[in-house]
Amino acid sequence: MRTNNSKVKNTIVSVYFILIVLAIVMATLSRVFTDITSNSAIAMVLVLIAFTIIFFLVHRVSKYFEYDSDGVKVVILNKGLMLSDNFNYREKRIEFSKDDLVAFRFNNFIFYRTLVIYTTNSRDKKIKDTFNVTLLTRKKRRYIRQSLTKIIKLKHKEL
Repeated sequence: MRTNNSKVKNTIVSVYFILIVLAIVMATLSRVFTDITSNSAIAMVLVLIAFTIIFFLVHRVSKYFEYDSDGVKVVILNKGLMLSDNFNYREKRIEFSKDDLVAFRFNNFIFYRTLVIYTTNSRDKKIKDTFNVTLLTRKKRRYIRQSLTKIIKLKHKEL
């Protein structure tokens, strides 16, 4: 089974655009914040801090996810959505044999979801890898869960 969240890229680009436009609007309307504080420099610093926090939260959550279990090996890829074609600074890739899969778990936090994969290496040591699946739809997460459960069941059936 193959799945990814490539359709989300346009949404994330739109969110970045809206954030930048809001920062520009807030910078030009700094006089509105005189009710909060009489010093406009403090108001601008507060707006800048809020914008930076929101920007980095969106940056942290927005990751491309790809899952491929066709064939003998399972390939899971996580990389950044923005500038990922030119820079691989946020890429995380794991490729393992279906026999090496030990367990998996989905973690659901308030605004963040992860997929934790437990595999074994050639020395039978457990390896834990975590992938960001926040922007993956519920339906696709269910398909991945079914695929990984099927792989584990087939492994235990052969034993």
